[in-house]
Amino acid sequence: MAQEVSRLLQVVFAGSRKTGQVDLEAVEMLVRESMHRAGAAALERLLSRPTRQPPKVSCGCGHTAQYHDQRNKQLLTVLGPVQLQRSYYVCPQCHQGKIPRDEELDVVGTECSPGVQRMMAAVGSDASFHHGREQLALLAGLEVTTKAVERHAEAIGTDIARREQDQVNRALQLDLPQILGAPVPVMYIELDGTQVPMVRAELEGRGGRIEGQPARTREVKLGCVFTQTTTDEKGRPIRDEVSTTYTGAIEAAELFGRRLYTEAWERGWNCARKKVVLGDGAEWIWNIADQHFPGALQVVDIWHAREHLWDVAAKLFPSDDPQRRNWAKKLIKKLNRGRVQTVVIDLRAFPTRKPALRDILRTEADYFERNQERMRYPKYRKQGLFFGSGVIEAGCKTVIGSRLNSSSLACSGLCAAPTPSSHYAAIVSAASSKTTGRLDHALPESPIFMSRTPLEASRAVVNKSSCPVLLIRDLSAL
Repeated sequence: MAQEVSRLLQVVFAGSRKTGQVDLEAVEMLVRESMHRAGAAALERLLSRPTRQPPKVSCGCGHTAQYHDQRNKQLLTVLGPVQLQRSYYVCPQCHQGKIPRDEELDVVGTECSPGVQRMMAAVGSDASFHHGREQLALLAGLEVTTKAVERHAEAIGTDIARREQDQVNRALQLDLPQILGAPVPVMYIELDGTQVPMVRAELEGRGGRIEGQPARTREVKLGCVFTQTTTDEKGRPIRDEVSTTYTGAIEAAELFGRRLYTEAWERGWNCARKKVVLGDGAEWIWNIADQHFPGALQVVDIWHAREHLWDVAAKLFPSDDPQRRNWAKKLIKKLNRGRVQTVVIDLRAFPTRKPALRDILRTEADYFERNQERMRYPKYRKQGLFFGSGVIEAGCKTVIGSRLNSSSLACSGLCAAPTPSSHYAAIVSAASSKTTGRLDHALPESPIFMSRTPLEASRAVVNKSSCPVLLIRDLSAL
């Protein structure tokens, strides 16, 4: 350490005497590099301390593995590469090798320390793998390959998905923990789906979104849960800070409903005084709401409802912009006032001789008629409730859109991975956990790295609002 400091000072003073100035950025990087090098040397000495080497250790097959020899390993740590020696054992029965030291350090089958694994999982679930590699080099001074970032992000995502599925299976067996505490004022569930590209093998037998066209994408379903405790001075709802958690997957609606039910239960759904399910009006959303969240208030996102009317107006008046705007605004005004039945009547009564337009008008009229009980917007406004699905829309853009549609993932997922749906699913799980703040829990626990997550903070917000949510056992480690 003293040698590193002495060398560092010599370099800094030499540069200062030569130019008469101090290049702060260069000094910063030099100091970091020197401290990392010194820290790596200290860590290497720590890991190289003589330890007791038992002649035998237990083997997973039930027999005893015998000491064989010492094996070297280079390990990339947050301080840089270090060398260590470990005792290697071989079982005479199953002939499998075993290195207890690797198990102790949690580096079995990897050349990266738990700290580096955590970093790669974080950057790999947040942006493209290539960008993640660049971020590690810039912010941590670590040189890793793009493939290494991809491999670790996918591995941790796969583990998160497995744990989530275990929770879903427990939910099906009615083995979820009971939630104790005062009621939550309002709890919301929002869900939506967005398309991501897939390899052809994953799309065989699937119809395209456009009739007669082959499928090129599959739907990623995303759900979120958040709470509301109060409103502002104008009576508009305020989402509780950092109370939003996400869950997502590439799976059928039936399976996703179970996943979302598990997430909501863990968040204290049964303690909520008022329960709201917000969606864009798709049939699969209301099927999930009816099956898993009976009794909850079902609300169609007002922005999607308005978008339906704008889309109809564009087809009815393709070349008359003033008339298109006037017609759409007239119906939207009725929609905002809760007069959904009059919107239905206007759609059905619109005069046109074109069969295609008649079909569009009939379909849209059916949509509003089918969902009119979910479009009581004046009532929701009076009760101080959310009736727009901005939270899940933002989630689809950040958790799914920006992550799964990035060029590096598309390249690796579409060109290299033999089972890209599982590849995508792993990244969905990792990205959802990253956004929710649960990614740390999916990695080896360390008091140094563990910090309050958004979910824990949201529970603190609820407690602060005299609406505590207490889990009998901690289920945040998804």
